[in-house]
Amino acid sequence: VQLQASGGGLVQAGASLRLSCAASGRTFSSYAISWFRQAPGKEREFVAAINWSGDSTSYSDSVQGRFTISRDNPKNTVWLQMNSLKPEDTAVYYCAARYARYVPITTVPTTSVHYSWWGQGTQVTVSS
Repeated sequence: VQLQASGGGLVQAGASLRLSCAASGRTFSSYAISWFRQAPGKEREFVAAINWSGDSTSYSDSVQGRFTISRDNPKNTVWLQMNSLKPEDTAVYYCAARYARYVPITTVPTTSVHYSWWGQGTQVTVSS
């Protein structure tokens, strides 16, 4: 599966952005999709995940309640709605895929080494 992330930009604190991750391939619905982010000088960190069917999600503590991940399998797209953005959300955001059909969200990895397919990243900058 090939992934392409988009939707980043420069916004002020408190604003919202919606990132998109468009996928190619006919088996998109067999993959769990996660968003990761990487700030300058820091390691890549997990942000959110959605299971293969779209009915289960998980979030990091830092974005819980502010970000929402969703997907539309017929459209081969995953979104990350980011509300109440903070300067510490500034990073390059990546979407990643892992084959996980019928795998419950509780066992979808939150570490980047477990993902084989990655989008190119989209920059999100939040000014104070």
